[in-house]
Amino acid sequence: MRIGFIGLGQMGFPMFGNLSKQHANTIGFDGSPELNTKLRQTTSQHGLNIASSLLDLQDADVIITMLPHGKAVRACLFEGDNTLALVTRLAKKAIIIDMSSSSPLDTIELASDLKNRGMSLIDAPVSGSVPKAAAGTLSIMAGGDDELIESVMPLLEAMGKTIIRTGKVGSAHGMKALNNYVYAAGLLAASEALMLGKALDLNLDTLVDVLNASSGRNVATETKLKQHMLDGGDFKAGFGLHLMAKDLGIAHGLNTHAGFTPPQLTLCYELWQEACQQMPSIADNTEIYRFLETKLQLPQHA
Repeated sequence: MRIGFIGLGQMGFPMFGNLSKQHANTIGFDGSPELNTKLRQTTSQHGLNIASSLLDLQDADVIITMLPHGKAVRACLFEGDNTLALVTRLAKKAIIIDMSSSSPLDTIELASDLKNRGMSLIDAPVSGSVPKAAAGTLSIMAGGDDELIESVMPLLEAMGKTIIRTGKVGSAHGMKALNNYVYAAGLLAASEALMLGKALDLNLDTLVDVLNASSGRNVATETKLKQHMLDGGDFKAGFGLHLMAKDLGIAHGLNTHAGFTPPQLTLCYELWQEACQQMPSIADNTEIYRFLETKLQLPQHA
């Protein structure tokens, strides 16, 4: 099995590294010429194989994508004329595994286009931080044909600890979008609680202890508040604010398909889009707290 991995960013590169350790016939590529060149120069001594161009991945049996969104996935497969597009040069019955945070609607359309070419698509987005990507302990959702997923399970298990089959193709991307919305809503509520606690002159460390011992507990209260947001926190939890805004855009965009618009999702989406416009491009998702302080003209965070 020849494997191509496209997208060697913060999350993609450690995933590619773990995959390469267990499956030597893996070759990686990143669309940024600067990053791709740097990786070619620095990783060969570690036994990692980095392509010089996208077409070095031709004849691959499996292509794994870890890109910003579904449109980028389609572009890397179909860009170029009928003789240069990667999709025309893959092995017969090739399998595409999209591990990006893509729109499920884009995924369903891509799966149909690939099927017309005799190829298959699995949507397999991940949940977890950069350290979990490095440790190979990500949670991976997998949507698609059961037998197809079974055939690539060793690849998924090289990158993740928990593999959850979600149903038909597109279902994993749908669940990932909704998961990230629920996380973002929890982080937003936790940030507001800290602000109210500060206004009431409460001990914020104790407030977090109360939340984590009570019904207000969520991932944000357990892994973000004390670790990255209180007492001069570093606000570096490992996931970009702009990426969260993008994922909320995917979730919010499902309203057309669903036929209704959830009000809290709309509020969360709009706040994150506003934050995206005002915060630096490198801002971490935990900096939604700093954005709210500025928006509400509150004193600097505790």
